[in-house]
Amino acid sequence: MASVFSRRIIAYVIDFFVVSAVMWIISYLLSLIIGPIDIMGVYGILPYFVPILGFVYFVFLEKTRGATIGKALMYLEVRSRNGAYINWAQSIVRNLTKIYWIPIIFDWAIGRFMNSDRLFANITKTVVVNSI
Repeated sequence: MASVFSRRIIAYVIDFFVVSAVMWIISYLLSLIIGPIDIMGVYGILPYFVPILGFVYFVFLEKTRGATIGKALMYLEVRSRNGAYINWAQSIVRNLTKIYWIPIIFDWAIGRFMNSDRLFANITKTVVVNSI
């Protein structure tokens, strides 16, 4: 079986496609509502809306279900270091770097430098574990 780190990368890619699919649906519905009146306005707001939707997706699913769709498909779960389910504050803070993709690279790199998984996972005292 692949390592937890490899499965986390695959899970993140799956989650990217899930959020993208939702955004395609939203942009299509907005274009139907707005129509040809201001179609560029629809695409002008998406760069601001996509990070918010992604952030809400990660925070909500990790708090309520313990895993996003990608993590669930890879049999992974987010937990506190003591084994309990994470709370809202932990979920919000650990996912702050997922608003845009560049901060998550630094989050991971600094975490690896500190011999940890991710900096924000270290701050929130959370871990990603096998769910099987």
